[in-house]
Amino acid sequence: MTCHSPESTETIENERRTDTESRVVDSDETRIGQAMKDLKNTGWYWGSLTANEAKEILQDASEGTFLVRDSSQRDYLFTISAMTSAGPTNLRIEYKEGKFKLDSVVLIKPKLKQFDSVVHLVEHYVQLSRTTSKGASSGASQSLAPPNGTVQLLLTKPVYTATPSLQHLSRIAINNATRQVQELPLPNRLKNYLTDYSYNV
Repeated sequence: MTCHSPESTETIENERRTDTESRVVDSDETRIGQAMKDLKNTGWYWGSLTANEAKEILQDASEGTFLVRDSSQRDYLFTISAMTSAGPTNLRIEYKEGKFKLDSVVLIKPKLKQFDSVVHLVEHYVQLSRTTSKGASSGASQSLAPPNGTVQLLLTKPVYTATPSLQHLSRIAINNATRQVQELPLPNRLKNYLTDYSYNV
């Protein structure tokens, strides 16, 4: 049996705490780094675009048109700017405990889904919006509605920073058709290209 002095016990506890905090930081950096990589592959991530610039881009767009940009508020990493029936609006994306979710009022927050990446979050709400716009689900739009419930927020059509390549559009089409990429009769290089961006938006 080994006895430790109060000083050595405190030192051990501090080292453990520091090690745990370091792992959390590394984990957050890894997740955010992967989220950034995925976002840059989308073609609809606009980086340090301001709210006014986003509004100008969306001004003449149809309802449901959207883009993702860096948040102008220090407590948030990203913001979705989208066109609604009442005009352009912004919805912040919150990152907490390794997950991304939409920012909302306290009462609604517990009901909102959390995601490992920003693109996965956007993909989810795009699918909900497309279902809602077809009249197949009346409840789906509620999770995208602002707190006062006066404007329905749809995400249906991204605004690209530039015309996407045919390869990327083909990849999205394939992802829409199947999730079993490894089963497709394709060369491994093409399979790797498909799995590098596994989203359908």
